[in-house]
Amino acid sequence: MFTNASNFTNDVDLTLAIIIGISLFFLIGLTVLMIYFMVRYHHTRNPKATDIHGSVKLEIIWTVIPTALVLVMFYYGWAGYTQMRTAPKDAMVVKATGRMWSWSFEYPNGKITDTLVVPKDKAVKLELFSPDVIHSLYIPAFRIKEDLVPGKPNWMWFIGQQEGSYSILCAEYCGDRHSYMTSKVDVIPSADFDKWYNDNSAPKEHAGLVLLKQNACTSCHSLDGNRLVGPSFKGLFERKSNVILEDESQKTIVADSAYIVESLIEPNKKVVESYSKGMMQSYKDKFTDEQLGQIIDYLKTIK
Repeated sequence: MFTNASNFTNDVDLTLAIIIGISLFFLIGLTVLMIYFMVRYHHTRNPKATDIHGSVKLEIIWTVIPTALVLVMFYYGWAGYTQMRTAPKDAMVVKATGRMWSWSFEYPNGKITDTLVVPKDKAVKLELFSPDVIHSLYIPAFRIKEDLVPGKPNWMWFIGQQEGSYSILCAEYCGDRHSYMTSKVDVIPSADFDKWYNDNSAPKEHAGLVLLKQNACTSCHSLDGNRLVGPSFKGLFERKSNVILEDESQKTIVADSAYIVESLIEPNKKVVESYSKGMMQSYKDKFTDEQLGQIIDYLKTIK
């Protein structure tokens, strides 16, 4: 569908239409010629084989025309790619983090959200970061997609030209809950964005829950008792569990404050039985002592 959701939409759609059109031209043309030659030169019409001499004119035609069409596709593809890799200097920079299995967006004023909110008709540059595996930030309506490779800087930019809410997907398989790694872009009027951006009121949710969501903890650990990639947070505090130690021996532990902190810093040291090792990354130096206390306080509340 041809829309004007972003500054890239129409150009990408045009390029795709040109490539499909040229491909159909060759598909239909070659199919028609193939059928024609099968009928025209069937052995019943040509019982005796004859030599066919070359035609310089024909060879020039079937060399020049495909070359010209390929160059047309190259031109539109290169022009679109160049535009996508040339961000305006005044673009608003937002750090986009993809981790198993959620998105978070950090604004210049330190505000962090799980939904990307941008002003209409304003260039936005996303600095892409992944702390674990390869992800790919894909906004279908905007016709843009870029990979997030751990340890490799990357970025993308766009201008939201129509107000609305647009899906964000991960287009690179990144593990068990890859298909749940979704978010959205909300394009709102500039005045509404300024109001939202400068709103520093405290979040209504518990500070510990906010931290867990911002760091994708709730993507692997449910809050309602359901089994996901990791044990549920519901009833976790002071719960007894059998764990597998690094030497593959077993031990029964109580999930007290010390165990929770240890699990954040060295997640593979004591893995709850029936869950896989290596799924969780270390959060060492990620949380302050105060934030660790907020997380533990929150876990105490969900029985």
